[in-house]
Amino acid sequence: MTAAASSDAVPSVDTHATAGTGRRVRLHVSRFKQGDAKARYQDYEVEIAPDTTVLDALTAIRRDQDPTLILRHSCFHASCGTCGMRVDDHEVLACVTKVSELGATVKVDPIANQRRVADLVTDMVDFYDRFRAIERPLIRSSDALAAAVEPPGVEDYTRFESCIECGLCLSACPIEGSDARYLGPAALAAAERTAAEPRGQDAFSILRLVDDPQAAWRCHEAFECTEVCPSNVDPAGAIMRLRRRLATQRVKSMFGAGGRS
Repeated sequence: MTAAASSDAVPSVDTHATAGTGRRVRLHVSRFKQGDAKARYQDYEVEIAPDTTVLDALTAIRRDQDPTLILRHSCFHASCGTCGMRVDDHEVLACVTKVSELGATVKVDPIANQRRVADLVTDMVDFYDRFRAIERPLIRSSDALAAAVEPPGVEDYTRFESCIECGLCLSACPIEGSDARYLGPAALAAAERTAAEPRGQDAFSILRLVDDPQAAWRCHEAFECTEVCPSNVDPAGAIMRLRRRLATQRVKSMFGAGGRS
């Protein structure tokens, strides 16, 4: 007896995240292929459910309408950050951005300030290259134990290793768009984390590296990087702490107090 004829057969259910509600939304998607003179936009209509995300809608377009649409995500194997893009001119993770909370037409672009590969995919090599000079530590420290007592003056801990390397901070940074030499908020936040907890690295050499017009002192304090960070790393805050540390180091050096603290 086949499953279709069995009285115990499970009813067929449409599990597509973009089916069954009747509401349709237009996605205005940026398209680009190698060899194109410039990018263009292409419109697609997608039926959405209340929990349909931008990533759901884009994968539905690729599955059902246009297999040539190129996008990147690693959500299905828990490698967070790769679906970063610009939606309605804001940096977001597509996997947690609900289409139902946006308008009738949703504009979708790749993240900015990165070399474009195709459609919504950029080459992240420049992003990762920025971390090499500071030898960013990759080993996460343990969370504080429940019985741990915070040091005097410390109300809470912030884990700066929580960067998921999505590139949204570089995309949102107004300096990155005009100065490719700028070290960038993600690398500077990692540098501040390394200086605060060296783990065997030479913190002084890291501070010397970021004490540069194209590093800690190039930031214009727009705080756009912190605004778009999905992991609450607060790169802008880290840059401000770097500046305070560097300024203190300079004052100590001027008065002969040493500069390796």
